[in-house]
Amino acid sequence: MAVTSALLTAGTLAAPGATAASGGELDRQALQQSLEAVREAGMYGIYSSVRNGDRTWRGASGVADIDTGRPVQPDMVHRIGSVSKTFTAVAVLQQVQRGAIELDAPVGRYLPELVPGERGQKITVRMLLNHTSHIAEYLAKVFPSVPEGSLTSLDDNRFRAFTTEELARLGLDGAATGEPGTVPGSHSNTNYVLAGLLLEKVTGEDAERYITREVIHRAGLRHTSFPRTPHLPGPHSKAYTSLFGLVDPPRDYSVYNMSWASTAGAIMSTMDDLNRFFRALLRGELIGAAQLAEMQKTVTMQVGQDKADYGLGIYAFDLPCGRFWGHNGRVFGMGTRSVSSRDGHRQLSFGVNSTWYQRLDENGNVEPSPIDFALVKHEVLALCGPGAATANAT
Repeated sequence: MAVTSALLTAGTLAAPGATAASGGELDRQALQQSLEAVREAGMYGIYSSVRNGDRTWRGASGVADIDTGRPVQPDMVHRIGSVSKTFTAVAVLQQVQRGAIELDAPVGRYLPELVPGERGQKITVRMLLNHTSHIAEYLAKVFPSVPEGSLTSLDDNRFRAFTTEELARLGLDGAATGEPGTVPGSHSNTNYVLAGLLLEKVTGEDAERYITREVIHRAGLRHTSFPRTPHLPGPHSKAYTSLFGLVDPPRDYSVYNMSWASTAGAIMSTMDDLNRFFRALLRGELIGAAQLAEMQKTVTMQVGQDKADYGLGIYAFDLPCGRFWGHNGRVFGMGTRSVSSRDGHRQLSFGVNSTWYQRLDENGNVEPSPIDFALVKHEVLALCGPGAATANAT
C-alpha cells in the first residue's frame, strides 16, 4: 500500500517557517524565470497566475504535448482535483447559513441509509468537511492495481461511469482509520463524496448542478465546470504520470471519465478563475462571516506521509511572509495549487501537467524532486516577493 499512501500525499510545496507578512512586489521577469526553473528541473509544462492587489501576472513554460512540442499557455483549462473540495465545502456551508444543515449534527440525521446506526450518530457534518470522520478512502478499491505499482486499473476504468453512492459505499465498507472526531484527521475522498450526497438530500437537486449555480456562477467564474464528457473543453494540456517512476515513458491521462472523483475532485478550471474564486470566498461573497470563520478553524490532518492544518475544505499554508489559505489538487497527470492571503490581496494559482514524477524510497515514502524545490521558489516569489524568495533559497 506504499504507492497508495504516496498518491494521497499533499506534496512538498509548502515553504517552511512563518514570519510576519511582508507583501513584496510583482517581479515579472523573476516570476517567468522561476517558471523556467520548474521546467528545467524536469516538469513538462507549468502555467501560473499571480495577483498583488489590482496587479496581475500570468505566465507559462514548457510543453503541453511532449510529442508535438505544443507549448503550454497561461489560460489552459485544467483538472483541479481536490481543489474541488473547497467548492463543495462552500456549498454545504451555504446550506448551514440557511439553516438546512447543522455543522455539528450527526450525518445519520441526513443520510441514514448510507451511514446508519451508531456510526451515523458519531460522525458529524463537520467531521466530513475537516476529514476527522476517519471513514476510509475508496481509491484503492476503484483502482486496485495501483497499490501493486501498475496502471492497469486506471486504463480499464478510463471510460467507466461510477455513481456517487457506489463510491461512498466503497469507502464506508473499508476499515475506519480511527474513532470519529480524533486528531489527526485522515484525508479521504469519501468524505467529500458524502458531502455531495448530503447536499443533494437537503436541496433536492443534483450536487454538481447546485455547486455550478450557487458557487461557480456566483463567484463569476467563466471557465470552471464539472466535466460532461471524458474530454477537457477548450485549450488544454495533456496530462502525464509515471507513478513514481514505475511507468516509463509516462502515460497521458488527459482523456478520462472523472466520475471517480465526483464532488471530491472532478472540477475543471483555469488559474485565473481559481484566483477569482478564492478572492470571492475570502472576502465573504459566497458565505457569511460566521461560516467563513468556521471554515478557517483548523485541525491537524494526516495526508500520506505529511501533516497539514486543515479547516472545512481549505488548508492553512504558512509561508515566510505569513499565513495563506487555499488547497492543493492532484489527479492523473495534473497537479494544482491555489493559495491566497486572508484578504485575497496576494494570490497564486498554478497548474502542472505531470504528477507522481518523484521517486519512492525503500520505505515507500516520496523523495522530494528538484521540481518540488523549484515550485517552492516560484510560490514564495509570487506571494512574498523577491527578498523572501532569495532568503528562502539560502
